[in-house]
Amino acid sequence: MTRGTAAAPDAELVFLPLGGAGEIGMNLNLYGYGPPDARAWIMCDLGITFADDAMPGVEIVLPDPTFIAERREDLLGIVLTHGHEDHIGAVPHLWPSLRCPIYATPFTAGLVRDKLREAGLEAEAPVTEVPLSGHLKLGPFDLRFVTLTHSILEPNALAIRTPLGTVVHTGDWKLDPEPQVGGRTDEVALRTLGDEGVLALVCDSTNVFQPGRSGSEEAVHDSLADLIRGLTGRIAVTTFASNAARLQTLARVAASLGRRPVLVGRSMKRIVGVAREAGYLRDLPPFVAEEDAGDLPRDVALYLCTGSQGEPRAALMRIAQGDHPTVTLDDGDTVVFSSRIIPGNETRIFRLQNLLAERGVRVITEHDHFVHVSGHPCRDELGDMYQWARPHIAVPVHGELRHLVEHVAFARELQVPETVLARNGDLVRLAPGAPGIVDAVHAGRLHIDGTMLVAAEDTSVRDRRRIAQAGLIGVTLVVGGDGRLAVAPQVTVNGTPRLAYGAPDDTGDTLVDMVGKAAEIAYGALGPRERGDSAAAAEAVRRAARRAAAVMLGKKPITQVQVIRLA
Repeated sequence: MTRGTAAAPDAELVFLPLGGAGEIGMNLNLYGYGPPDARAWIMCDLGITFADDAMPGVEIVLPDPTFIAERREDLLGIVLTHGHEDHIGAVPHLWPSLRCPIYATPFTAGLVRDKLREAGLEAEAPVTEVPLSGHLKLGPFDLRFVTLTHSILEPNALAIRTPLGTVVHTGDWKLDPEPQVGGRTDEVALRTLGDEGVLALVCDSTNVFQPGRSGSEEAVHDSLADLIRGLTGRIAVTTFASNAARLQTLARVAASLGRRPVLVGRSMKRIVGVAREAGYLRDLPPFVAEEDAGDLPRDVALYLCTGSQGEPRAALMRIAQGDHPTVTLDDGDTVVFSSRIIPGNETRIFRLQNLLAERGVRVITEHDHFVHVSGHPCRDELGDMYQWARPHIAVPVHGELRHLVEHVAFARELQVPETVLARNGDLVRLAPGAPGIVDAVHAGRLHIDGTMLVAAEDTSVRDRRRIAQAGLIGVTLVVGGDGRLAVAPQVTVNGTPRLAYGAPDDTGDTLVDMVGKAAEIAYGALGPRERGDSAAAAEAVRRAARRAAAVMLGKKPITQVQVIRLA
């Protein structure tokens, strides 16, 4: 393996994923070099994932950077491979705890600056643009950006040279011979790295189960043109907003068929704006402003909409619910999902499609027509990458555990000498000596809850789940100066069946009645000392009230008791 300056006798090269290893999304990868007690670190990517139905009230989930935040004086920089949310989305939220330079190629840098501007951090957080195929030196790390192809502009692998060897960190990628927008994969650079010697390949695992190749954006262009040519009425196409090549395809297809493209959704407009600033998409047909879309004839409009994953506040969901201010779809119109279903989003996507069907809108997906290609490498493409780089060690990332296990097996089939299956928090020593996991560190999750950044262990989400499952009961005790109840316990209920508190049961008591009586009896059974202790009294009444509710409901709601003492 290629080495630069001589390594110190006690130096190690380590890899540490804090997000994105054992899951798809929320990528945070660290590389450390030096003695165990004095390592220099670089971070590759800092992304988010989106909350599922098990996290009510939470939209965004981030990796917990505590390990590296505690060592931020040794963190030399954040190097971003490309601009997808699962690789850059956490930057504005977590940069204040890291406060280090940020490096990215021009398109990605533009997206990050937009995010920092919205967060009020643009003046504080330095973003340095690195040219395509550019070079960067950060302490003992000598980095070279290697152009790849993906479903977004300017995806890069990072060739990370150190005195102990070279690591190729692929980021997200595929091999697209006709990417439509942006450069082709720099095969020459990857082969050259392989000739020089690659210690480790840290590689995307998303499509490791898929045989063959992922396909080209050029083929999607031709297929979408054939499909749209045969449709009438209004047409809406929803795709990942970040896929500038797909947006270009749709704009050109629209123009060739006499239709006018309309960008619908903030993310679509932002991607096009940043892409143009970086020198892309400048020769497209003009887009119609969203606010003017209603003036277009039915057979002329081609809407490019956000919301392919059923996001509640995205443009397509608002259209499907009939509350979009300028765009309507109804009987005889068509929506094309030029995307795939990201695992975990099935329920809300099917809900969106059913809402569209209720309006008489025809829905076309990748199962009905060739309208999408993946942005990640299938097995033949992975085979090419390993043949070019010829690494000594394979370290799969960007995949659920089943993907990582399969990727390890595939790398062994390809005769890679060493493999390491690492999950978030596993500290992997790459060199010197035999590679392997040598330690484990904290690798938790954070939630964006409204405007607050909270630990995933915070009880708020757990309490919301319990309220959703069983409801909430509140009991107020008004205690007089003599320690007795001044009035009967006041009971409020929320989230329980109306039948339970709106109609009597067999004994003539409603839920409010039963809980009130149980609270009164429980308080009356307390001795003078317990009555004088508000916390003890509240807990005794809470247990009794909850048991009483369980008799009627068959479940135990969250129960809260407030004690008010009169002077």
